[in-house]
Amino acid sequence: MSDYMGGTGIQFHLRIKKGDIGRYVILPGDPKRVSKIAKYLEDPVLVADNREFTIYNGKLEGELVTVCSTGIGGPSAAIAITELKECGADTFLRMGTCGGIDLEVEGGHAVIATGAVRMDGTSREYAPIEFPAVANIDIVNACREAAESENLPYHLGIVQCKDSFYGQHSPQTMPVSYKLESLWQGWKRLGVLASEMESATLFTVASYLKVRCGTVLFVIGNQEREKEGLTNNIIHDTEPVIKLSVSCLRTLILNDRKEQARKAHK
Repeated sequence: MSDYMGGTGIQFHLRIKKGDIGRYVILPGDPKRVSKIAKYLEDPVLVADNREFTIYNGKLEGELVTVCSTGIGGPSAAIAITELKECGADTFLRMGTCGGIDLEVEGGHAVIATGAVRMDGTSREYAPIEFPAVANIDIVNACREAAESENLPYHLGIVQCKDSFYGQHSPQTMPVSYKLESLWQGWKRLGVLASEMESATLFTVASYLKVRCGTVLFVIGNQEREKEGLTNNIIHDTEPVIKLSVSCLRTLILNDRKEQARKAHK
């Protein structure tokens, strides 16, 4: 790739370089959520702000932690994880929102993704469609441990990722409605928990980059519950999952240290 930054080592989109960030990164989609997450870190400081990418650093359990927004969808998420890895990061936790699919998934619950349906386009430029988009088991376990300690209702399983928000919410209006609606019924029958827009790309690109990646999501609501005449709480306050994401990362950092100590004493 051509060096568009004149040999400075600064990444083209994120405007950071090696040494600017920590190895652990929380990845919200919305840039406005970055400062909300950073306030739970010690000594938070703005590192960079370019396009949809807002970046803060702070300390968690004495570890330098970075929070970087990815914007909406796979293309910008792939850019973020790639450029962050180039600058030294190796562990990524996506924190975002989703809409429930399975009827047990309600607004206000958390979803911890173990894998993702690759209905996105970006991941197909990294791997054939047969390749699975799977979360890192260390991060999944840390998120589950944190959710239980936070006493937040959560679900563990597969999420569906797409590139069109309105293709999910108004599929009947799309020229390919016959395809979208039939696939949606398939996801329901397979027990897919929720729908969002980034995890399939992040998990696939993380496999290629040989880094760890996981996802914890906050359920805004569940349109399938409404269709069935069930209570459908719509909750926009993402503070619970912001706190949960920080707790997940704290748990992961501590678990990593325990594992390092165990290996050192073998």
